[in-house]
Amino acid sequence: MTSINEPAVVDTEAYTVSRTVTIEATPERVWAALTQEDLISGWFGQRTELRDLRVGGEGVFSWPDVPDVQVRIEEYDPTTAFAFRWGTPVGQVMDETSSTVARFTLEPQGSSTVLRVVETGFDLVTDTAERLESHQQGWTSELDELVALLEGALAVDGGRA
Repeated sequence: MTSINEPAVVDTEAYTVSRTVTIEATPERVWAALTQEDLISGWFGQRTELRDLRVGGEGVFSWPDVPDVQVRIEEYDPTTAFAFRWGTPVGQVMDETSSTVARFTLEPQGSSTVLRVVETGFDLVTDTAERLESHQQGWTSELDELVALLEGALAVDGGRA
């Protein structure tokens, strides 16, 4: 049964976007959906390249009609915490003024997982207000897709969620 989850929230004083969802799936399944290229592409973006799964590993996220963006892993603690810096278009220098950090934490709760994402760094980017609004809408819709993917009929076995 799908849980009712609240939309993402903007904290304008802390310059963050956050959302917590409860997913009827184990932390291992949620972790797989956060870190495996084919599964990430099933809920987040159109195409994912994220082969180097270690702190400092780099990749690319792609969506239709927008430039591809660079991704760099900032934290990697299997089934517990995962963070990446992202947002800078491919070919540009990724730094704090062109990117933000999305950090996911996973907490088992019975047969479910409580997943929290907190995205920080909006106070340093040049288009703060636009990004806050866009990412609030994005985390609301993208995490809804993640919940639907993981609570669907497919299993994580064989690269499927």
